[in-house]
Amino acid sequence: MKDNNDMPGHLARRFQQIAVAVFLAEVGEAGFDLTPVQYAALATIKANPGLDQVTLAGLIAYDRTTITGVVDRLVQKGLTERRASSRDRRARELEITDEGRRVLRKITPAVESAQAIMLRGLSAKEGEDLMRLLRKAIAAGNELSRAPLREV
Repeated sequence: MKDNNDMPGHLARRFQQIAVAVFLAEVGEAGFDLTPVQYAALATIKANPGLDQVTLAGLIAYDRTTITGVVDRLVQKGLTERRASSRDRRARELEITDEGRRVLRKITPAVESAQAIMLRGLSAKEGEDLMRLLRKAIAAGNELSRAPLREV
């Protein structure tokens, strides 16, 4: 049996733990209460005004059944709002609020700092290589995920 440190799944889980801890620390230190998933959702809503929750889940590769809780928290924080869809009475469109735009603008330096901290210990070239290899591995396994990434 291989050592855990020779297993990509174990290393991916460990890196995810580190990434979340670093993100929360940097964002918290900047005075914000936003998780990585909430940030991804908010940024995606800003980039795609009027999208529905199912589309949002696909765009951030998040489970469709639990995206509702993420959006609920963004709405409670006054960062997004749900509106009745003009195309489908059953659907709700998501819009970023002025406060959501302000938070995204103000939180960006903390998010960028977190990304840099996650890659510390790597040279710039190694960081680029890691990102390229992560993208390649994720693309190859996307359809194996319970929440595959979906393009618009």
